[in-house]
Amino acid sequence: MMKIFFTPQGLIGREAELKQVCQLLQEDRDCAVTGIPGIGRRRLLRTAAKQVGSRSLEIDCLRCHSARQFLRLLADSLIDVFSDPAELAKIQQWSQGQPLTLDRIQSPKVRLIWPTLAGKEWALFQGLLALPQQMAEWLGCRVVVMFYNFPHIRSWDRQGKWETYLRQEIQLQSRVSYALISTVAEPWVYASQLPVIHLAPLTDAELQPWLMNSFARAGLKFDSESQAVKLFLSYVQGHIKDAITLAQRLWLNHQATEKSTSGILYADQVHSSMLSLVQDIGVTFEALLLLLPLTQARLLESLALDPTHSPQSTAYIKKHQLSRGGGLQGALNSLEQKGLIYGPRFGYRIALPLLDFWLKQRL
Repeated sequence: MMKIFFTPQGLIGREAELKQVCQLLQEDRDCAVTGIPGIGRRRLLRTAAKQVGSRSLEIDCLRCHSARQFLRLLADSLIDVFSDPAELAKIQQWSQGQPLTLDRIQSPKVRLIWPTLAGKEWALFQGLLALPQQMAEWLGCRVVVMFYNFPHIRSWDRQGKWETYLRQEIQLQSRVSYALISTVAEPWVYASQLPVIHLAPLTDAELQPWLMNSFARAGLKFDSESQAVKLFLSYVQGHIKDAITLAQRLWLNHQATEKSTSGILYADQVHSSMLSLVQDIGVTFEALLLLLPLTQARLLESLALDPTHSPQSTAYIKKHQLSRGGGLQGALNSLEQKGLIYGPRFGYRIALPLLDFWLKQRL
């Protein structure tokens, strides 16, 4: 029931970005969508693909630690998308010229399988990567392949052979659009002239209607005299995933209190829900800090307490006893790439609202 109340029925804001992505997909062009985790990158692409009638494959490179895992994920995604009997017949016909077969017996669902012999991975990769184009031509449809965490491919593709070939295919395939989802766009993306759609935090004006409507569906409303809505929006800072998480916790906490009969949400309930939420996930944040290099952890704490547009300034470095020069710039770049802080475009501040609140409470 809670999911029904707070799962967005469609995109929140993002009208301009949606129009841009739809146009690119209709023209069979490729793109990169950037922004911090939880800001709505996947929902944007899924909505755009649905609007233009594209078949969509989703490949999360973070789940792949070897070439074999990458191939398995790619093959399974293809079968999930092209699962009608007529489409599977096309794949079976295609597979006769490939080092793999379509298995309908060995597993609970249909799968593409191949021999476990070493040395076959490269031929499999070339074949599987060509299959979306083949299916698009046979079926007269559009296909979009979404790669999440694309740079992670380098964790096992040490020589860059697979990444280089994949980049070439992105440029060459005419009926398949590739969408690379990442926190920041890498230099090669700009050098390849791929359009980059960057998702900024939502404004309060964009987020508030969803917030009010969601709680109205749950039979609740915010107290108009206690600044409850304003406090909620200040906590989530335009981050849709954290907004959904806090809304769910607020609803649960309200159901468990004696105030639940009133149907009114007060500012103190918003605050206590935020406190209980970050207390529950505090262990995760502690582990995150421990995994960061000391320079990055110290910089993250400094930006939580003292956001600034100029962390490289002498005064800021001296005030927070930060390292100077390349070490500081490297820490800033790394934290931005990890999606933990915003870069200069939005001022150097913590990007994840729950982490930001937890750091402030901790410090």
